Amino acid sequence: MRAAVATLFPEIFERFLASGVVGRAVSSGLVEIELVDIRRFAVDARGSVDDYQFGGGAGMVMRPEPLFGALRSIGWAGDGARVVLMAPHGRLLDQPLAEELAGCGRLVIFCGRYGGVDERFAEAAVTDEISVGGFVTSGGEVPAMLLLEAVLRWVPGVLGRLESAMSDSFATGLLDYPRYTRPAEFEGMRVPDVLLSGDHAQIEEWRFRQALERTRSRRPDLLESRSLDELRASFLEALRRAARSKERENGRDSEGG
Repeated sequence: MRAAVATLFPEIFERFLASGVVGRAVSSGLVEIELVDIRRFAVDARGSVDDYQFGGGAGMVMRPEPLFGALRSIGWAGDGARVVLMAPHGRLLDQPLAEELAGCGRLVIFCGRYGGVDERFAEAAVTDEISVGGFVTSGGEVPAMLLLEAVLRWVPGVLGRLESAMSDSFATGLLDYPRYTRPAEFEGMRVPDVLLSGDHAQIEEWRFRQALERTRSRRPDLLESRSLDELRASFLEALRRAARSKERENGRDSEGG
């Protein structure tokens, strides 16, 4: 996958692109990410990239010339790339959208600043305006990081096992179930007995029920369009795919010594 991030603050992304899931995706060659400094395409020697609004109003607006200049500097952007503008009024980022963008192969993300961007750029060049929530940040950089993290998890090979993404919260239509690790008891708090039972069918059913209850109490909107049977089937299938993938991975590790 090829991606580019156009921003006035490329230095913000340097550590992010070298760390965690995103860093592994880049270092392994599965994903190529280019940083584009919008200020390189400023309209004057002072580095101006914004101006007052026509018609008055609070907040400066990013001019179209630097935005179009940054986009045109990305040689592959015209080859079917999705061009995303991070914007509070955009489509809310969710798991299906992240998976969809991962499948496009080419992604350009613009980070707005000030009071927004000139609408002519949004209308002529942007394919997707995306928001990460009902709040406003000083710029699109942190939202762009959230978008990249969500999208790159769906690129095959980035997580090692794509099934890891398939069993995440939202991917199954439900929030995640509670997870526990060793020790089985800590300061009087015990892991639920069913998880120690070795009965995989009971464990799957317990996880489904826990995920369903958590979703009902915290995100009931996720349950509006699907039946209980549909949710159970997709949830349990995701768990089983993840388990089969782990078994195959463990088998390869054993064969490798």
